[in-house]
Amino acid sequence: MNTTPARPELLDAHTREEIDRALAQYQSQPGPLLQVLHAVQQRLRYIPEAAIPIIASALNLSRAEVHGVVTFYHHFRRHPPGKHVIQICQAESCKAMRGDELNAHAQQRLKIGFHETTGDGRFTLERVYCLGNCANSPALMIDDELHGRMDAQKFDDVISAKEND
Repeated sequence: MNTTPARPELLDAHTREEIDRALAQYQSQPGPLLQVLHAVQQRLRYIPEAAIPIIASALNLSRAEVHGVVTFYHHFRRHPPGKHVIQICQAESCKAMRGDELNAHAQQRLKIGFHETTGDGRFTLERVYCLGNCANSPALMIDDELHGRMDAQKFDDVISAKEND
């Protein structure tokens, strides 16, 4: 068994600057951890592992506390996502309207599971637990575009349109 600790990823200057900007924006507010994490993810599209000790130190928290929050909430990504992020709703309304069929089709079409990215880096597939589009179930969001009443054919049409951009 290898007991050598994994070497943390190195942060480039731009990434470090974005983390510092997020900290500067929220650090003085009470209980700023979630706001900082959201700001970092908004800027970088994920939370780099090497950001955790920086955020912990700046907020006077342990690395374990920051890591625990990042890993607890499904919203936070720990790896860079693909060019297009597809979020499929898993709430009751979408499940009742054949959401499980949509889940299976999406995974088969993209040849990935949830919270994975296609080999070409184009698509990341994520579960979300409500998109607020219950009247149009099942729903998904790709990037910032909400789509309702999805089925296999509509999914394929949306993906095909994104494959060419």
